[in-house]
Amino acid sequence: RWVLSLQCRGSRNFMSALRQAVEVDFKYKDKHKSQGLYLLTTGIPDQETHLISTYMAEACRGFDLQLHVCLFSVMEDVDSSGIIPARYANPTETAIAFKEIVHAANGRFHWFGEAGIFESDDITVIVSEIEKANNYSQKCAFLVESLKQRS
Repeated sequence: RWVLSLQCRGSRNFMSALRQAVEVDFKYKDKHKSQGLYLLTTGIPDQETHLISTYMAEACRGFDLQLHVCLFSVMEDVDSSGIIPARYANPTETAIAFKEIVHAANGRFHWFGEAGIFESDDITVIVSEIEKANNYSQKCAFLVESLKQRS
């Protein structure tokens, strides 16, 4: 169920938008129950990472609520309006910060840019499952071969 869309125009006051989204969900939890908050962003929040992580861990405790982030890395340091954010981090530092925040909120992190996908929790899980399946397949082939040799 989609509840609302929040935008932080001219800044990355993520904490304010996050609080608004979470408080709306708590206020109307009898009418609907959100399962996820989805953030589409191009840069690091204005607030410190540990503050947001702590808030999200507390807000998600006891609820089936998760924060998912899609980080799109752009090559420019300044947005199209020429506004420099209050807090700056390079793309790698931004990704590390959002991974910490997302994992505190039991969510998933996806990082992509003009060149393609840099990192994705979903893709990591899929690759892990493929590697497990391949490992089991090799063990089965070894077992079948050893049984053939015995007979």
